[in-house]
Amino acid sequence: MNDNSLNINLLKQSVLKRLCETLDKAKGWRKLGEIVRNDKRFKMSVDDMDVCSLKVLEVDGSPSRMMLKLMGDQGCVLGDLTGFLQIMGHMDALQCLKPSGIQILVHPQSVAVISGHNLRLSCCAVGASQVQFQWFRKTEEVPHSSSPDLVFSPVQLKDVGFYICRVNCGNSYEFSHWAQVDVLDVPPRYGLISMPSDGRPRVLIQPQPQRLLVGDSLFLECGTIGRPLPQYQWYRNGAPIKKATKRKYNVQYLTVEHQGRYRCEICCSKERTWSNEVDVIIEDFLTNDQYYSLEKPYATDKVALLIGNLTYRNHIQLKAPMVDVYDLTNLLRQLNFKVVSLLDLTESEMRNAVEEFLSLLHKGVYGLLYYAGHGYENFGHSFMVPVDAPNPYHSANCLCVQSILKLMQEKETGLNVFLLDMCRKRNFHDEVMPNVMLKVTANIVFGYATCQDAEAFELSSSGFSNGVFIKFLKGRLLEDEKITVLLDRVAEDMGQFDPTKGKQALEIRSSLSERRSLADPIRPGEYSHPGQAHNLHWIKAHELPESKVLDFDCGVQIKMDFAAEFSNVLVIYTSIVKQPEEMLSCEAHITNLPLELDVDPKLMNKETLEATGSFLLSGRLPQHCLYTRLSSIQKLRDELAFTVCLQVQFKSLEDVVQWNMDVNIGKPLTSKLDLNRPARKNSCQQTCLMPHSPSTSPCHSPASDRRFHSQSPCFPQHHANPYLNVSVPLYGAVGGHGYPLGFPMHGDPTHMCENVPSSPSTPQSIPIETTDNMEDMQNDFMSSLQFYSRPC
Repeated sequence: MNDNSLNINLLKQSVLKRLCETLDKAKGWRKLGEIVRNDKRFKMSVDDMDVCSLKVLEVDGSPSRMMLKLMGDQGCVLGDLTGFLQIMGHMDALQCLKPSGIQILVHPQSVAVISGHNLRLSCCAVGASQVQFQWFRKTEEVPHSSSPDLVFSPVQLKDVGFYICRVNCGNSYEFSHWAQVDVLDVPPRYGLISMPSDGRPRVLIQPQPQRLLVGDSLFLECGTIGRPLPQYQWYRNGAPIKKATKRKYNVQYLTVEHQGRYRCEICCSKERTWSNEVDVIIEDFLTNDQYYSLEKPYATDKVALLIGNLTYRNHIQLKAPMVDVYDLTNLLRQLNFKVVSLLDLTESEMRNAVEEFLSLLHKGVYGLLYYAGHGYENFGHSFMVPVDAPNPYHSANCLCVQSILKLMQEKETGLNVFLLDMCRKRNFHDEVMPNVMLKVTANIVFGYATCQDAEAFELSSSGFSNGVFIKFLKGRLLEDEKITVLLDRVAEDMGQFDPTKGKQALEIRSSLSERRSLADPIRPGEYSHPGQAHNLHWIKAHELPESKVLDFDCGVQIKMDFAAEFSNVLVIYTSIVKQPEEMLSCEAHITNLPLELDVDPKLMNKETLEATGSFLLSGRLPQHCLYTRLSSIQKLRDELAFTVCLQVQFKSLEDVVQWNMDVNIGKPLTSKLDLNRPARKNSCQQTCLMPHSPSTSPCHSPASDRRFHSQSPCFPQHHANPYLNVSVPLYGAVGGHGYPLGFPMHGDPTHMCENVPSSPSTPQSIPIETTDNMEDMQNDFMSSLQFYSRPC
């Protein structure tokens, strides 16, 4: 620490943490920034200060840490920083930079012990002078604990918790690692048990078989002793249970699907063992078959395809679909849906995505299709517009929703749900009338963001936000209600939103005769061999590449990790985990990406996710990394190969030295599905197209907007209407995108406003909302609200 030539980015993390905590108080970092701005050796602009200030919006964000990194990147060394802090007179910050002279040799270790035994946690440290110890349980001091050893004689159940030791030397201090203490209440028959000498964990608490009723709570417990702390994973019927990684497993409300054989895997010191396997029987006053057939409908599987088109080549660009698809994905996964979420698909990619979606459907499956983007409706048929559609577009360039429904019906699905967040205006450039013959089935639900022959709107605020349809839908989606009842409540909620009253109305069309809910349980049916293959293919298509550690010849070690923002959007982030002392600084950049991904080099290797165009993962990935966002992964023709370029500045050299390493991560995410292949035109396209004069179109009838109960917009008038129920709220709602409300629009894709920005402005932060207060939300939006429609 006494090397004043040390770059401040290379300070110990413990020192940086204390320093940043000190400077963040009373906005000391701002005073530091003003002093640095007056030093001609360093650049600290107003924009840089704004970037630092925004860090307070992030979880564990620190404006001071951001500022110190900006200074270090410009070559600021410890001597420079000390001088700046002396000018400030910030003695507390200067104290953080003084060498502590403390070295912790032995850290306390997490442990699981039996109640009534003795336990000792130890911390060994040396310093420039005599060191002192103080133990803490979480944030509270442990009484009479000023020695290197914290002794429990005997340890009791109340001693469970996390412990840490503070080592003091003069005015300096260091903290040890955290140690977790778990105490098992073992029956007396075991007597005194010591830690297993062979390292293999011994199960002392076994789960017990249980016979319970539907609605009861399930509690299973397993336990072993060991150092370090044993790790647990519960299994049901041989498959790991998600998020069941604690010693105790609990289910608050049991259903028949929780019945099965349970056991727990225990790992300790690279050794593993298993608990006993026990039967958990769930009984009801009815048999299982009666329960499923009379009390609760069920799905054999749940599959959802979510498409958000926003970056149009020949039409006004949108922004709400990205946030809408992201939030809807997270909610549907909580309902046990297999979800694929895709952004910005061309016509062939949309057709292939639908084909992959259809391959997962079979008898009894719940299928859900959500689309947000440009669209139109002709002769009762809805059309989704791909991002590469020409201007003007026709039905041959788009996907017909009713054609997709027809193919879903052939799969004998249990429930077909369509949520269409798009315009339903007439397209006068399309003079053909599709003729799709649909079966009469009692399992179809359409939720339209707007009424027939009307436009859909989106709210424009300072940053990215939901369309109003999803803003209200996501507050209801997890409710265990019949899907039509749920959508009715969404329509009522939207009708109370003052900014959109009278401008757009949610329309619900349904032929559903059973009480089917998106929250219904899954009772798997018998898969055919092709069905099993498609499911395995689907699972592989959503696997992220494994993390990589890159070892360069110069001694630098780079860690590379991956995250999926959407099923076709991959984020790569790199961090330096090892840097030799003779190096002043080093950076690793990703280069030479495949040309078909069309990644802007200016948006690669950025220090913040927002700078790459990724706004939804902000705060969810590690900080102090370089991020690269790869959208449209589905365009990848071969395996994803690129180069990692390492640039090193040595203390003894003026020139930067460079090393390159080639990396291949295979075909990540949905690139395995080859959605960029040529589409089969008959895969999901309408059939039996007939020319039709606009003057005789049912959409031109003066009574077209009042035909809700007599004629479904989802079928041509010359076919029988299988829908039994239609509900329309009194007031409008927002759910679309385009140019400002009030601009003269005629349902013509060629009449577009030239002054509307083609890309959304960069937001300062993106809150991921889960619930909304209606009154607060209205107040927030009313002052700066603009309405945007999805032009047809």
